[in-house]
Amino acid sequence: MSIGSLRRSARATVSGFPGGFWWLWLATLVNRTGAFVLTFLSLYLTSELGHSAWFAGLVVALHGLGGVAGSPLGGVLTDRWGRRPTMITMHLSAAACAGALAVVTSAWGVALVVLLMGVAMQAVRPAINAAIADMVPADDVRRAYSLNYWALNLGFAVASIAGGAAAFLGYRTLFVVDAVATTLCAVIVFLRLPETRPEQTAPAAGQAEPEAKVSMLDVLRDAPFRTLVLLNLLVCLVFTAPWIGLPLTMAGQGLPPSSYGVVIAVNGIVIVGFQLLVNKVTERRSPVVLLTVSSLLFAVGTGATALAGSPVAFAATVVVWTIGEMVHVPTNAAATARLAPEHARGRYQGVMGMSWAVAGFVAPVLAGAIVDGPGPDVLWAGTFAIGVLAAVGYSLRLRAALTEPEEEMVKGETVEKEAAGEAVKGAVEPAEVLVAGAGEEKAGGRGVSLSA
Repeated sequence: MSIGSLRRSARATVSGFPGGFWWLWLATLVNRTGAFVLTFLSLYLTSELGHSAWFAGLVVALHGLGGVAGSPLGGVLTDRWGRRPTMITMHLSAAACAGALAVVTSAWGVALVVLLMGVAMQAVRPAINAAIADMVPADDVRRAYSLNYWALNLGFAVASIAGGAAAFLGYRTLFVVDAVATTLCAVIVFLRLPETRPEQTAPAAGQAEPEAKVSMLDVLRDAPFRTLVLLNLLVCLVFTAPWIGLPLTMAGQGLPPSSYGVVIAVNGIVIVGFQLLVNKVTERRSPVVLLTVSSLLFAVGTGATALAGSPVAFAATVVVWTIGEMVHVPTNAAATARLAPEHARGRYQGVMGMSWAVAGFVAPVLAGAIVDGPGPDVLWAGTFAIGVLAAVGYSLRLRAALTEPEEEMVKGETVEKEAAGEAVKGAVEPAEVLVAGAGEEKAGGRGVSLSA
């Protein structure tokens, strides 16, 4: 592929979006570029404050637990307050928590701050996803989520490198920088992002009543969406397991921690380097096919970890499940937006986000227990089985609900063409009979006499 064709492909990938989307994209990039808290929290708790590794793990788990509550909370606020107020409030709340970590030193004080930070950080995501679905045409929603996910990982890669280089300034300094970056994110949203929540107005005479409000219970009663959430939870469990199980597996084989650092860095490198290419390859593909394939990639990538024995082999497994990640995350977000009524997009995205948060809380505990108990091979066999189960579920349970409109139109046109062809054929056949009879009459007059 020539440089010119690559340039045209990249231009096509990023074209056609409104200005508000790019301000939101920039806010995501700024926010993640300054995201130092989670990256360095365990080191801060153990090396700076002198807490045990057990306590550090508990605090990180509390962040995930906060997300379990924060995601549905953010969904409700997104639909009630609006996308913009929810983003601003939660970004400022997360910034306050990051700043508090620079001054709070007591064990349970830190735990409480991290719990509240998990609530705020997860609560902002339904608002972001709903705003993207509001602003972007339906045909481009998946591409928009892919670009936003690319910004998130690009920012995280910068934060990891910059944070490591600046760690000599002290962990508290990094937390202050995190607070400033998150505040700047809120400022960008306040100054440049318009409110996108669809407004419901009173119906005029003769018009239909506006759609009824959707409660969280109504969201959970939506059978196709409930299935999508449960299958995503399975995928999230598989996706989260390597972040705990992979370093333990590599250490069990005698590989140094530096090897794990290089191997897991492959995840960010692949996403930053190839997310736009993956977008190009997967655009216009069936969401059911993409979700099925991504689940199988997670299954194969994590399952193959049991067979790896060198840093290169471990890195290869990371590449496989990272490709699955690049396909799954935007496709799942777009599928959520597709199933959600526009006036309930926040609640739907909030419930979906809760599946990520639950997996982030449960998977580390399960992965650690399995590695310490039956062993890492059992863990990777389990992730393989769960990934395959999710793939089967997507293929069998969601095909009707996630059929693209254009696919339905194509099928409809095909049926119409076939019907039209049958009609033409039916009209042509009598004519052919008449022509044949006329030919027989010309040949010897037998056609008429015989038929008589």
